[in-house]
Amino acid sequence: MPTAWAPPGAPEAPPCANQSCTPHNLVLLGFAHVPTLRPLLTALFLAMFPLTLLGNALIVLLTALDPALRAPMYFFLRHLALLEVCFSLDIAPRLLGTLLRPGWGVSPAGCALQLVLVLSCVTSECFLLTAMAWDRYVAICRPLRYGAIMSPRLCHLLAATCWLAGVPVLLVFTIWLFSFPFCGPRGIRHFFCDIAPLLSLVCGDTRVFEANVLAATVLVVMVPFCLIATSYTGVLATVLRMPSATGRHKALSTCTSHLIVVVLFFGTTGVIHLRPKASSSPESKQVVSLSYTLVTPMLNPLIYSLRNKEVKAALGRVCCRHQESGPQE
Repeated sequence: MPTAWAPPGAPEAPPCANQSCTPHNLVLLGFAHVPTLRPLLTALFLAMFPLTLLGNALIVLLTALDPALRAPMYFFLRHLALLEVCFSLDIAPRLLGTLLRPGWGVSPAGCALQLVLVLSCVTSECFLLTAMAWDRYVAICRPLRYGAIMSPRLCHLLAATCWLAGVPVLLVFTIWLFSFPFCGPRGIRHFFCDIAPLLSLVCGDTRVFEANVLAATVLVVMVPFCLIATSYTGVLATVLRMPSATGRHKALSTCTSHLIVVVLFFGTTGVIHLRPKASSSPESKQVVSLSYTLVTPMLNPLIYSLRNKEVKAALGRVCCRHQESGPQE
């Protein structure tokens, strides 16, 4: 059975496990360049994965069950938590598979499916963080009209747009990428199927493809980032005009968590996707990718909500209702 080769200068792909590789399969090399760290990384990611699912599932349940968390801010937070669950389910199982069973092959169709899901999650998160920034702008800068502007109908429309707007474009780019010939090496120097490592396996002319990917990335990443920056410029101008220091602190406290996640997510996503063939090594890009694929989804419940007094109170109410509805004599 032939083994999957790695690109020149990369770690050699391990032999295929359980005959899962064919000459046409791809192999996610993941962290094959640091084999001594594999047990530590496996334990770390095995801990992060359930924590991410549990934390975000808790946010979904609380914002759905507690009547006090019906504000648009928590509506968008629920969708963000659902998105992080999808992101983790798409990335973590295959990452753990590459660590536990090195050399496990993935079919081109399976790789293409993961690429679509990853890009869809990234696109949706960019749009969703923009919608959350708009919500904070309206709440602070237009408080008297907040209820009328952020109506349930508009919130549902924004959420649906965030989830679905980028899917057609992502499908086109994925089909386009996998229409190129993959020649020679079949080892993907990454822990998931992404555009940059897949481009390194293509032996055709990808300049037109890369130009179109860059244009789409600017629209998906930079335009939302600029809209978020514009929203917070307006928020800051409004806050500075507030006469009360308590009012200023309260207004800014509702934005701090969102700003932290925006910096983490857009900073790392821009580095990876705005320069798909940058000179930095694939191994260094893997470390950057960990931030927005695993670390940020795990931290989001803590950054946004689990330290939030309203969410803590909601958790207490839900627990009390569960105890009261338990078996009674």
